[in-house]
This record gives sequence, C-alpha cells and structure tokens, in this order.
Amino acid sequence: MSPVPEIADRPVRVLDYRPLAAAVLPANTWGYVEGGAGDEHSLGWNEQSWQEIRLWPRALVDVSTIDTSLSLLGTALAHPIALAPTAAHSLYHPGAESQTLVGAGGGDALAVMSTLGSTPVDELGRVAKGPWWFQLYVQADRDFTTDLVQRAVVAGAGAIVLTVDTPLLGARDRDRRMGGHTVDAMRPPNVAPAAHSIDPGARPHQRVYNPYLDPSLTWDTLSWLVEISPVPVLTKGVLRADDARRAVDAGAGGIVVSNHGGRNLDTAVATSTALPGVVEAVAGNLPVLVDGGIRRGTDIAKALCLGADAVLVGRPAIWALAAGGADGVTHLLDLLRSELLMAMGLLGAPTLQDLTGDLLQQ
Repeated sequence: MSPVPEIADRPVRVLDYRPLAAAVLPANTWGYVEGGAGDEHSLGWNEQSWQEIRLWPRALVDVSTIDTSLSLLGTALAHPIALAPTAAHSLYHPGAESQTLVGAGGGDALAVMSTLGSTPVDELGRVAKGPWWFQLYVQADRDFTTDLVQRAVVAGAGAIVLTVDTPLLGARDRDRRMGGHTVDAMRPPNVAPAAHSIDPGARPHQRVYNPYLDPSLTWDTLSWLVEISPVPVLTKGVLRADDARRAVDAGAGGIVVSNHGGRNLDTAVATSTALPGVVEAVAGNLPVLVDGGIRRGTDIAKALCLGADAVLVGRPAIWALAAGGADGVTHLLDLLRSELLMAMGLLGAPTLQDLTGDLLQQ
C-alpha cells in the first residue's frame, strides 16, 4: 500500500473524501452523485443500517497473520472490496474510467465498469491494471446488446453484471431540479444510437421511461443473456429471496444485492436488511455480493459475516476520483482494506472464512 503524496495527509477515512469532491465538482454534477430517489430514505438507510449492526468479537485468537484473499468466479483477488459500476466518469475527472481502472489496479481491486460510462468498452481492457467486469443495461436492440457483450469479453471483461432493478428510473428530485438526468445529455458511447423515445408527447414532469433502459426485460432476458455470454452473468439489483432462487434457476453466475444506491425506488429496504435472505436462498450455489452504504472496514466485515462473498463501493470511489484521480481511488481502497484488516484482527477472525454470523449480535 503506497501513500499518495498529494492527498494522503488529508483523508483518514472514506467520508473525508466527500467534502473534497464537493469542493471541485459543479453543483449539478455533485447533485447527481449524491442524490437518491424521492425523499432519499433508502439512500440514508443504506449507510445507517450497517452502523446499527453490532459486532460481537472473539477474544484470544492468534491474528498475527490476517489473510483477506479470496477467489471469485475463478479470479484470485487480494481482498473482497470491488468498485461498483457508476456512470460517466468524465464528469468527475478528465481521465474518466481510465483513471478509475488505474486506481483500482493500484489498490488490487476488481472494478466493474458501467454501460453508461464515458469510455468505449473496447478501450477499457487496454487501460485496466487488474481484473474488471462489465455492467450491462440491455438495450432494446438485442443485436446491439449481443455485440456489446462480445466486445466487452474481447476487451477482457471477466463477467457481465446485468442490472435487473432498473427498467426505468425513479423520482430523482435533485436531477429534476437541475433540469434533467445529467448522463442523458452526454450520449454515452456504449448504448444503442437509436434508443427508443422517452414517453413521446409527454411533458417533462410526466416522463417515466428513459432512452437507455429497456422496460421489457424479463427472466427470459436473463436466460438469453446467460446463453449468449461466454463469461458468467451476475444479476445486480436483487433484494428478494424468491428472485435470488429464480436467478439461480436461470443460470446466473452470481448475485449482487443492491437497491441501486437508493437512486430508484425510495423506501426500498436497505441492502444489509435484504442480504441474509438472499444468502439463505442461494444456499452457497452462487457467490453473493452486496453494495449500498459501505463506508468503513467494519461495514465490510459485517457484510461478510452476513454471508456476502464481497462488497462493492460506488459513491466513495467517485469522491476519490474527483479529488485525486487514480491516486485517490488507490488511496481510498487502501483505507478500506486497512480498516478491514483491523476489524478482522479485533474480531478474532484471521481469514475471511472466520467472518461468521456468530460475530454479530443477534
């Protein structure tokens, strides 16, 4: 873990990056980053719910060596902290996704890149310094989607992460106050050029659908994607046990428990609340990841105690990218990894397998 000369003397925790990013980003971009759906209850619950889980540490365990390594879908990883897919990194840094991928590599982390990113999928593999996956919004043009999946795999994506919780967007009040969805005006390079129209004839306040999202997705779509993809397909946005079982039956390679960062359906359950039911339903047949509100190494430890195999971090990575580019992303990952090591040592859990449910107050 190497220090970042420009910023290492300032952030000592993940949340220290938030004001640094706010200070350098335009108001409309900052509103897009920080905003959630509706009155932002789910947005707040994601963070709060991790804090409300109480740890119950073991004593007198030899933790002179602590191992955070794991294998995820056949890929060896140094730790269970990955970068969640987030849109349009050129909004936050001129180096865009290239800086994010370099920063992820410096922090020994898996990175998941978004369909709505600023960088063509073909270029992502050329700049990646470590393993990466590609998050997919299925387009109405299935031939385009097939080609996009193939391009991602050729570029080096180790998995496809299908977002299943976003047939349309929720009531994002902050975006609407700023005049619209920030990414919509950017024409992302990885979406079909002839996207369907947005509620033709509707006035702005009446619009429901989004041109980059196909509202007709079903479980058959997942089965189709599994069939055409040469790499595993994970479903991102599962909160229910019954949906988790259907994902297993459809051939998914993994599940990401997510409520889209509280950005779609307000008052949807926090991800820490949904995680145990999904883990139980999957019954060890697939890896389970979780995102939403991860801000501390103790949050990561709690997620793994609840049965997750790994966590994804979204907004904090954007804060770090805006504040410090690739070095900021690496430093952020180093902070989380160090805190995870501390938490494991103090919990009496020298390996990830030792992070079990009995370390949580029931």
